[in-house]
Amino acid sequence: MNITFEELRRIKHSLPHGSMRRIAGELNRDEQDVRSFFGTDKQKRTPADWHYEPGAEGGIISMRDTSILDSARRILSEPHFH
Repeated sequence: MNITFEELRRIKHSLPHGSMRRIAGELNRDEQDVRSFFGTDKQKRTPADWHYEPGAEGGIISMRDTSILDSARRILSEPHFH
Protein backbone atom coordinates (compact mmCIF):
# COMPACT_ATOMS: atom_id res chain seq x y z
CA MET A 1 0.00 0.00 0.00
CA ASN A 2 1.18 3.53 -0.77
CA ILE A 3 0.36 6.75 1.09
CA THR A 4 1.93 10.20 1.05
CA PHE A 5 4.00 11.18 4.07
CA GLU A 6 1.76 14.23 4.52
CA GLU A 7 -1.36 12.03 4.64
CA LEU A 8 0.28 9.76 7.21
CA ARG A 9 1.11 12.79 9.37
CA ARG A 10 -2.41 14.21 8.92
CA ILE A 11 -3.86 10.95 10.22
CA LYS A 12 -1.50 10.97 13.20
CA HIS A 13 -2.41 14.55 14.11
CA SER A 14 -6.13 13.80 13.81
CA LEU A 15 -6.05 10.95 16.35
CA PRO A 16 -7.44 11.64 19.82
CA HIS A 17 -5.20 11.64 22.88
CA GLY A 18 -4.29 8.11 23.97
CA SER A 19 -4.61 6.58 20.51
CA MET A 20 -0.96 5.48 20.29
CA ARG A 21 -1.34 3.51 23.52
CA ARG A 22 -4.67 2.08 22.36
CA ILE A 23 -3.28 0.96 18.98
CA ALA A 24 -0.24 -0.58 20.66
CA GLY A 25 -2.48 -2.51 23.05
CA GLU A 26 -4.84 -3.71 20.33
CA LEU A 27 -1.95 -4.94 18.19
CA ASN A 28 0.19 -6.20 21.06
CA ARG A 29 3.04 -3.90 19.98
CA ASP A 30 5.30 -1.53 21.83
CA GLU A 31 3.84 1.99 22.08
CA GLN A 32 7.11 3.48 20.80
CA ASP A 33 6.84 1.31 17.67
CA VAL A 34 3.44 2.86 16.98
CA ARG A 35 4.75 6.38 17.58
CA SER A 36 7.73 5.70 15.29
CA PHE A 37 5.42 4.42 12.58
CA PHE A 38 3.80 7.86 12.39
CA GLY A 39 6.61 10.15 13.44
CA THR A 40 9.98 8.91 12.29
CA ASP A 41 12.11 11.51 10.57
CA LYS A 42 11.95 10.25 7.02
CA GLN A 43 15.36 11.70 6.18
CA LYS A 44 17.34 10.11 9.03
CA ARG A 45 15.76 6.72 9.70
CA THR A 46 12.60 4.89 8.82
CA PRO A 47 10.67 2.22 10.66
CA ALA A 48 10.92 -1.33 9.40
CA ASP A 49 7.20 -1.24 8.56
CA TRP A 50 7.56 1.10 5.59
CA HIS A 51 9.85 2.35 2.84
CA TYR A 52 10.17 6.05 1.96
CA GLU A 53 10.64 7.53 -1.51
CA PRO A 54 11.14 11.33 -1.83
CA GLY A 55 8.52 13.20 -3.83
CA ALA A 56 5.53 15.51 -3.75
CA GLU A 57 3.46 15.88 -0.56
CA GLY A 58 6.42 14.86 1.58
CA GLY A 59 7.16 11.75 -0.44
CA ILE A 60 5.55 8.35 -0.76
CA ILE A 61 5.47 5.74 1.97
CA SER A 62 5.20 2.17 0.74
CA MET A 63 4.15 -0.37 3.37
CA ARG A 64 3.31 -4.05 3.48
CA ASP A 65 1.90 -4.22 6.99
CA THR A 66 -0.95 -1.74 7.29
CA SER A 67 -2.20 -2.88 10.71
CA ILE A 68 -1.19 0.31 12.55
CA LEU A 69 -2.62 2.52 9.82
CA ASP A 70 -5.81 0.41 9.69
CA SER A 71 -6.25 0.77 13.46
CA ALA A 72 -5.76 4.54 13.26
CA ARG A 73 -8.32 4.86 10.47
CA ARG A 74 -10.77 2.72 12.43
CA ILE A 75 -10.41 5.03 15.45
CA LEU A 76 -11.02 8.06 13.23
CA SER A 77 -14.17 6.46 11.80
CA GLU A 78 -15.73 5.67 15.19
CA PRO A 79 -19.05 7.50 15.69
CA HIS A 80 -18.11 9.03 19.04
CA PHE A 81 -14.99 10.55 17.53
CA HIS A 82 -16.93 12.84 15.18
